[in-house]
Formats: sequence, structure tokens, C-alpha cells
Amino acid sequence: MKRFRFSNLMLVLGLLFIYAPMLILVLYSFNASKLVTVWGGWSIKWYVGLLDNTQLMGSVLRSLEIACYTAIAAVALGTLAAFVLTRITHFKGRTLFGGLVTAPLVMPEVITGLSLLLLFVAMAQMIGWPQERGIITIWIAHTTFCAAYVAVVVSARLRELDLSIEEAAMDLGARPWKVFFLITIPMIAPSLAAGGMMSFALSLDDLVLASFVSGPGSTTLPMEVFSAVRLGVKPEINAVASLILLAVSLVTFLVWFFSRRAEEIRKRAIQQAIEEGAADSWKQPDVRRARAPEAA
Repeated sequence: MKRFRFSNLMLVLGLLFIYAPMLILVLYSFNASKLVTVWGGWSIKWYVGLLDNTQLMGSVLRSLEIACYTAIAAVALGTLAAFVLTRITHFKGRTLFGGLVTAPLVMPEVITGLSLLLLFVAMAQMIGWPQERGIITIWIAHTTFCAAYVAVVVSARLRELDLSIEEAAMDLGARPWKVFFLITIPMIAPSLAAGGMMSFALSLDDLVLASFVSGPGSTTLPMEVFSAVRLGVKPEINAVASLILLAVSLVTFLVWFFSRRAEEIRKRAIQQAIEEGAADSWKQPDVRRARAPEAA
């Protein structure tokens, strides 16, 4: 009988500390009472009521839209920055460029948000753009913040790659851009996916930057939840949060399922290739023995 170790106890307590609030949130989203802290029986009226709450659903759709745009832009810019930092090792200002890329990681979001606000105000006065702060300015701010995380993740993957594969492709006549898109990108695809999901989550969760660079009619979900919590948590917020948890869980499960399936297919292909190679090695001596009398 295995003894229950202290490390296992701490693991269980840590998981409970993380996931118990989420479970309580989902349970109270089915609460029939208008008071969040008072249980009034089971009901789904708050999920049905989301269809009529246009302000809350509008903020949800707006946050999802901004998060999608941010993930795409952050992956593109972060990958290019990581490629420059890892492959172009000698150029003037490399240290400064590396510091600028990673600065948003350590800089407080309040400072970043205030700086971007002053930048947008100065640009509006000088060139007339942006005329008003909204989805575009939030997208720019989130991309600036999330691209640093993507650059760090992709840089770590690029440093582990075997350059001989890319060099062999270029020796065979492939152009650098073709090597980048057909060889480098597939090899760093897991890090790109991780950076994209991280950027999506950070953008969807951001409150500070959006509060600085947003304008009328561009309220995101965290801003809507924060303003509602100051007056008291509404049951609709629990329902929205539960739907987001459900969506994230489904996406995570699908990614895990298809990744595991692809890994199993890859292992079967490798095993099949090994077996075919072993069969060919057994056949070659038989062919040589059969040819020997003919040669004699």
C-alpha cells in the first residue's frame, strides 16, 4: 500500500485552490436567486436572459474579436522579432532591440497603458488619427503587449532547431523564403500555437490597457465585469463566465485529442518504417544467396 506523501497532499490542495472557485462559479450560474451568495434552487433563466442582455453580449463579442486580431498580429510580429534575435546575431543595436522587445514583459501595465494613451492623443493632434479611441487602439495596445510573450516563446524554440535541415534545403536550391515557410514554420508550429493561445488569453483577460485606450462604445468584457462588480455581482456574469470556461475546456480538449492522434500516427509510421527496413535487410542476404549459384 502506497503511503500518501506530503507532496501529493500539496498537489491536491493546490488543484483544489485553483479549480474549486471555478466549480463554485459554474454551480452558482444555475442559481435561481438574484442574490449571488444566496442559493435559491436550480434554474437556467440567467443563461436565457443573456440573449436579452445586449450590452453584456456585445462586450463579449467585442472582446473575442479583439482577442482574435491580437493573436494573429502578435504571432506575426513576435515570430519576426524572434527570428531576428536568434538568426541575425550581428547588427548594430541588437542589444537595444532585444531590450525593446522584452520590455513589455517587465513594465507595469499602468505605465504601458498611460504611454499608449499619450501616444494616441499626440498622434490625433498631429496627423488626425486616431480620431477616436476604440477597437483599433485596443488592438494595437494588446498586440504591443502580447508580441513580447510570443517573441520569447518562439525564440526558445528557434534556438533548439537543427540548422543543418535548413542548410540542406538551401544547398538543394530552395530560396530562403521558401525554406522559412516550408521548413522553419512547420518545425516551430507548436510554439506558434502556444504563443497564439497565450496572446488570445491575455487579450481576453486584459483590463488595465483597455481601460486606458478604449473609448465610448468599445467596452470589453473585463471592463464590463469590473464595472458591474463594483455595484454587485450579477447572475448573468456567472453565466457568461461559465460559458467561457466551457468554450476554453472544449478547445483545450480538442487540441489535446488531435495532438495525441497526430503523435500516435507519427509513432505508427516510424514503427512501420522500422519494420519495413528490417524486412528489407532480411531479404537482401536471401537475394545474394540466390544470385551466387548463377554467378558461379
